[in-house]
Amino acid sequence: MSGANRGVWEVAPPQGSALRALKVLPWGSGGFGTQDHQHDMYVPAFQEHAGFTVVESGLPNLTDAVRETGAEVVCVCAPPAERGATVIEALRAGCHVLADKPLALDAADVEAIADVAAETGLVCMPAHHHRFGAAVQAAKGALASGRIGLPWNVQADFLVDGGDPCPDGELVNFGLYPVDVVRALTGQAVRRVHALPGREQGRLTVLLLDHDHGLTSTITVGRLRGTADAPGMALHRYRISGSSGVMDVDAAKPGASVRTVTGDRTAWHGPGTVTRMLTALHTAVVTGRPPETGPADALAALRVTDAAARSLALGTPVPIDSPEV
Repeated sequence: MSGANRGVWEVAPPQGSALRALKVLPWGSGGFGTQDHQHDMYVPAFQEHAGFTVVESGLPNLTDAVRETGAEVVCVCAPPAERGATVIEALRAGCHVLADKPLALDAADVEAIADVAAETGLVCMPAHHHRFGAAVQAAKGALASGRIGLPWNVQADFLVDGGDPCPDGELVNFGLYPVDVVRALTGQAVRRVHALPGREQGRLTVLLLDHDHGLTSTITVGRLRGTADAPGMALHRYRISGSSGVMDVDAAKPGASVRTVTGDRTAWHGPGTVTRMLTALHTAVVTGRPPETGPADALAALRVTDAAARSLALGTPVPIDSPEV
């Protein structure tokens, strides 16, 4: 298949009254810099989703708050340095978890989370919501069916316009999203990372990735200014070259640009990425089926971004030798 892969949809399951509403407890509101994904993204999405009921507690201890509210799911947005321990506490308290990204700051903490999730049999989903976008899901199905043959290269752009710069750098802030999407699309682990700084050092990075089975990918990720009509996603796209065709995926679509007296915004046609992620979370919890994304995906993305940071410091490619869990 040559050309754009636009207009192909995977529709999320209906969110009618038949869904069993799960009690979800928001916990924490910390992120990188000024981020508050809990109140800006997750709580509004949970409140609008028929599969969840938001509960709150004034207790300072998470385990006590779970007991008081009867929560079945905890949405963890503890500060990044505390997030791994908080996720484990929520799992130990008997709750399924949706955790803001990154799931933890180092591989050892993610591995510990994976062990506890496996031990308890509970769902632990890192909020890699971009992999749930309609265009990405459609492209994943098309690739799996062999529409362009065997993929050999992916070119990706993940650029955000406006907003507050991340004090830890935009590679740490945004890098896992496109890395996770490429892995979700192709299923191929990354084995070597060569990271190059772009202009506006710290805000733009180019990742040259070598995957299993000869696949390569080039990902440009970061924050730029003046690239879009309004603050928000400027570019989120993937060009996948295969042995018998090319697929172009615009992950920022389908949507419409809406201009009013109060400013510009994007209106989504159908559920957005966060809503689709919550539907996948609900499905995993109520059916007992493995979630589409879990600690192994968080660990795979973290290994790439960690290797990229080392590559930037060294000025050379960095291998990733550890097998994925």
